[in-house]
Amino acid sequence: MILAAGRGERMRPLTDTCPKPLLTVKGKPLIVYHLEALKKAGIESVVINVSWMAGLIQQTLGDGSAFGLHIQYSVESSALETAGGIINALDKLDDEFIVVNGDIFTGYDFSRLTKPAKDCHLVLVPNPPHHLNGDFGIEQGLLLNSSTQQYTFAGISSYKKSFFSGHCKGRLALSPLLRKAADQRGVSAELFEGLWSDIGTPERLQLLQ
Repeated sequence: MILAAGRGERMRPLTDTCPKPLLTVKGKPLIVYHLEALKKAGIESVVINVSWMAGLIQQTLGDGSAFGLHIQYSVESSALETAGGIINALDKLDDEFIVVNGDIFTGYDFSRLTKPAKDCHLVLVPNPPHHLNGDFGIEQGLLLNSSTQQYTFAGISSYKKSFFSGHCKGRLALSPLLRKAADQRGVSAELFEGLWSDIGTPERLQLLQ
């Protein structure tokens, strides 16, 4: 699943006329890099949640055949946040699935996530300059809410459907679910130190170019 429903407020005015996942790096939309990487990793079916300028994303990517993939869309009348968007699309997803933010740029190999050991697995990265305090720690392959060395959530993860059981459809943030599961030592994690960038502002996009 690729998360592509956000409005991209911090990217304005670029996102006034173009949804953030369609912003280009070296002439190619961000989301296309993900589609190509997922295909390379052996993924055949992709779900994309859309809300802001949903029609433009659907028109640009179509049914996925141009990328050798089958694309389904989970349309949200208003963005449901991360967990809400995933829960809304569960009926379109396999029992085990990968989730990646549509507004990151990375060289991560998604094939590493095709066999999750736990109900949830997070990829972390070294803290970028705009997020020096990080989000989580790692100890013996498990996610920690706090540690002497904190890292940043990369916006790359894998789940089993059971991780979201008991939650109804609607607007729901992901972070509280992750932190509760981490307290129960129920989330595995890894550190990725390769190419990764969070395209959160026009300045970061220009720097990546």
